[in-house]
Amino acid sequence: EPSPHVPAPKDVEIYSYNFHSLLRWSPVPVENGSVLYTAQYKTGFYDEWSEMGCSQTPQTQCSFPPEARKRLWTVLLRVRAERGPAASAWVHTAPFVAERNTTLGPPRVTSVSASPDSLLVAVTPPFTPDPGDILHYRVSFWENTTSPTRKVLKESKTLFQIGNLKESTLYCFSVQVQLEIYSGHLLQGQQSAPECHRTALS
Repeated sequence: EPSPHVPAPKDVEIYSYNFHSLLRWSPVPVENGSVLYTAQYKTGFYDEWSEMGCSQTPQTQCSFPPEARKRLWTVLLRVRAERGPAASAWVHTAPFVAERNTTLGPPRVTSVSASPDSLLVAVTPPFTPDPGDILHYRVSFWENTTSPTRKVLKESKTLFQIGNLKESTLYCFSVQVQLEIYSGHLLQGQQSAPECHRTALS
């Protein structure tokens, strides 16, 4: 039975980055003593709440347990505040599907080698791909001038070439990962910070 004396947690949200997901909330203010929290989850097809491994914890966040980390599953979460035997009402999240709702970070540029007319770029994806994942890299590049014209390449390998460049010229580029998900939709990642490299002199 929810107690009117224990306020429910506020700002309850799921934070998910590169498929690492956690539930977090703001601390509940109380006059004296301490507040503990319990979080639970259930999946879209199994209508029973399960423990997340965060029962009566002082922490204001809780990582998803391994069994709730399936990318395509719909996961529902709830959390409440507890003081001794009294507890607040449960606060529920909206349904969460990692493959739709996670934020993908930028890929990491691991090496760039310059020739007179191209840059050869190697990247690593921001997360460890699952078998069968189809990843694309959207590469935006431009000559470092006062009014640059951006061009875009789409690559599917982690080693690719930005070609048809002028020799001994400074070019900048930024890379974004796109993960192909259900029915051809793309989950867009964040852009990497622009890097600039000079092509070689022939």
